[in-house]
Amino acid sequence: MSLVRSAMSVRNFMTSSIRQAYYTGGIPGENLPFSINNRFKLLGMFMLYFGSGFSLPFLIVRYQLLKK
Repeated sequence: MSLVRSAMSVRNFMTSSIRQAYYTGGIPGENLPFSINNRFKLLGMFMLYFGSGFSLPFLIVRYQLLKK
């Protein structure tokens, strides 16, 4: 019985410490690695990120077709 009780106390401690470590106060965007306050900068970053991934296959095909 004491093994079960000690396992439960370890589990409760781990879940509460993880919950406290990641709690940011409920502010949207607080846990993101970039700022969402400037709308135009965010738009530019999204365009650069998604645009580079979308255009890469087309650029590779163009390079291969122009190569002699």
